[in-house]
Amino acid sequence: MRTTILGFGLIGGSIARAIQARCRPGSWQVTGWSRSAGPLRQALADGSVQVAAETIEEAVSGAELIILAAPPLVCLDLVDQIVGPLHSRLSDDVTVTDVASAKVSIVERADAAKLPFIGGHPMAGRELGGYSAALPDLFIDRPWVTVLGEYARLCDGERVGELVEACGAVQIPMAARDHDSAVAAISHMPLVVSAALVEAVAGGVGEDERADWHAAEALAATGWAGMTRLARGEPEMGAGIAATNAAAIAGRLRDVRAAIDGWLADLERDGGPDAAALQQRFSVARSRLAARDRR
Repeated sequence: MRTTILGFGLIGGSIARAIQARCRPGSWQVTGWSRSAGPLRQALADGSVQVAAETIEEAVSGAELIILAAPPLVCLDLVDQIVGPLHSRLSDDVTVTDVASAKVSIVERADAAKLPFIGGHPMAGRELGGYSAALPDLFIDRPWVTVLGEYARLCDGERVGELVEACGAVQIPMAARDHDSAVAAISHMPLVVSAALVEAVAGGVGEDERADWHAAEALAATGWAGMTRLARGEPEMGAGIAATNAAAIAGRLRDVRAAIDGWLADLERDGGPDAAALQQRFSVARSRLAARDRR
C-alpha cells in the first residue's frame, strides 16, 4: 500500500518502524514528510521509509493512505491543507487517517470538508519524543481506537484496518465523544495534573522557583518520578492535547478538585484526622485498581 506519514516523531516513526519490521518487503511503500529534515534522513538510513519527501506536495501525491502524525493542532491544519491547496495532488480514492489523541475536533473538521476520513488514536506512547525514541513494537497488543468519519467508505475502513494490523495493535471502534471523554480521564487529565504537581512544588508560570524546591528535589525518588513522568513530555504535544479536548479535560479536573476537597476535609478535620477514614480512602482507591487488574 502506498502510504504517506506526515510528521515523523515518536508515533509516526514507530508506525514506519512497525511496518518495516512486521510486513512482507514490498507490500508497503512508505513516504515520509516532516517539518524538519533530520528525522527523515535517519528514517531513510534505517530503511523505515522508502521515500523522504522534500515537500508536502510531493509526499501526498499518489498516496492511497495518508497518516497525519503531527501534534494535534498541526493535524487540524493538515486537514485544511489536504482539502485546500493540496487537494489537486491527491488520488481520487485516497484514505486519510490520523493518530491525534482527541477525536471530536479533527473528525468534525474532516466531515465539514467531506473528506474520506477515519480518525485514529493508538493508545501507546512514551515520555520521550522524536523519531530517535520510535520503537517497532510500541503498538503490540495495544488498543488503537478508530472513529468513522461521515464520508468514510468501505475501502477506507479496510486500509485503516490493515494499518492497525500491520502495527500489531487491536482495533477498537468508538464514537468520537465517547473516546474523548474516556481519554480525558485516563490520559489527558493525568497529563495536566502531572504538570500542575510540578507547578505546585517547584513553581509555575510567572513564579520564582519555590524556596524549598532544591531540598525536596534532593529527596525525590520513584514516587515523584512516577507522578511527574507525563510532565516530561513535549510541551507542544501537551498544549495541543489540552486545546483540542479542553471541555472534557476540564470536567475531569473538576472531579479531581472535588476529590482533593474531600481529602482536605479529612486531613483538616476538627480534632485531628481520623486514621481509619484515611485508610478507607486508600483502600477504596486500591480496590478500584485491583478490580481493573483482574479483568
